[in-house]
Amino acid sequence: MGNKYTKRYTEEFKRDAIALVDSSGKTVTAVARELGISSESLRSWYRRAKADQSKGQPGELTSAEREELRRLRKENREQQQTIEILKKATAFFAKESDR
Repeated sequence: MGNKYTKRYTEEFKRDAIALVDSSGKTVTAVARELGISSESLRSWYRRAKADQSKGQPGELTSAEREELRRLRKENREQQQTIEILKKATAFFAKESDR
């Protein structure tokens, strides 16, 4: 997924960073700078955490909804592939039975 320079942070670290933003009254950018992480990463974690707590923007998906959407899209893709295969098989056998 990410390149070799992408850092991976534990869920505990993310929770602590989000809690620090909430408790310190500092901006996301200031907290990110103190922790030595990207402000965009922290902002993304913060938004996702707020959405999971139903405190996000209207229409914003929770992590569970985002995961379900990913799963359903994968399932849909697989079903579309199956339908295409069955269409080709139907056409093949219809052609063979006409001989």
